[in-house]
Amino acid sequence: MSDLFWLTDAQMARLEPFFPKSHGKPRVDDRRVLSGIIFINRNGLRWRDAPTAYGPHKTLYNRWKRWSDKGIFARMMAGLAAEHSETKTVMIPSRDITA
Repeated sequence: MSDLFWLTDAQMARLEPFFPKSHGKPRVDDRRVLSGIIFINRNGLRWRDAPTAYGPHKTLYNRWKRWSDKGIFARMMAGLAAEHSETKTVMIPSRDITA
């Protein structure tokens, strides 16, 4: 599938400081999992409808759930916004607002 979303090296480098430390067993490929989570959210899909290129849908959901509960994604958004001196609440639209 050529329309899959993949984070670039530059995007991953900006996000890595926000990742929690891995304890014990190494995590599954962060780029693959985060790209899958973004793809699911951008397209409004169910976890089970994730393309197999992103790995098992259960892995995508478990990472999303665990990192959401720990506030990892919220810290990512706040940190990225702070890089651009944004002091207001930052939100990502759940649909394509250009259409």
